[in-house]
Amino acid sequence: MDFHEVRFPASLSFGSVGGPERRTDIVTLVNGFEERNTPWAHSRRRFDAGVGLRSLDDIETLIAFFEARRGQMYGFRWKDWSDFKSCRASAVVGFDDQQIGIGDGRETVFQLVKTYRSGGQSYARPIRKPVAGSVRVGVEQDELREGVDFELDPTTGLVTLAHAPAEGMRVLAGFEFDVPVRFDTDRIQTSVASFQAGEVPSVPVLEVRV
Repeated sequence: MDFHEVRFPASLSFGSVGGPERRTDIVTLVNGFEERNTPWAHSRRRFDAGVGLRSLDDIETLIAFFEARRGQMYGFRWKDWSDFKSCRASAVVGFDDQQIGIGDGRETVFQLVKTYRSGGQSYARPIRKPVAGSVRVGVEQDELREGVDFELDPTTGLVTLAHAPAEGMRVLAGFEFDVPVRFDTDRIQTSVASFQAGEVPSVPVLEVRV
């Protein structure tokens, strides 16, 4: 797969501008009502890495990272500072932050997910790039031990339990995570004079499906 398991420098992504986008097809009927549909089951995020640059050293770091990824060729990890935990940004990750499955007595592999709720609606986002060492897993009220009770694949977000949970038992998890992205351009234009005058280059970054 064309993906490098390396994170874009977090110090440069801090202060970047971006967030989720959806695709919605809207048809206006002759009576003025609308029909709306979306071909996307999941949202996609866009960011601008240029906003986080603060010095000429930052530009040099950016160019080195860009060249090592061959522009748009290889994806990489990105820390979205506005949304990188299974819990609230001000809280500490707990093993019971998110429900990732229900036991059936047979299944042992579960995908990490983060569920967003508002009113009576919710959206379950698959988490494919958890941060190794941050993941905590539990079944009902009992926390499990990594390496003993469960194994994590940090490249896919799959959790494998040593024993299948009994039917109806909740499988829980808490974690930090990155967003799989790529550069959305094959060219970076920089000017030392413009940068020192306060103008930063535009460096678009786009979430990819993995």
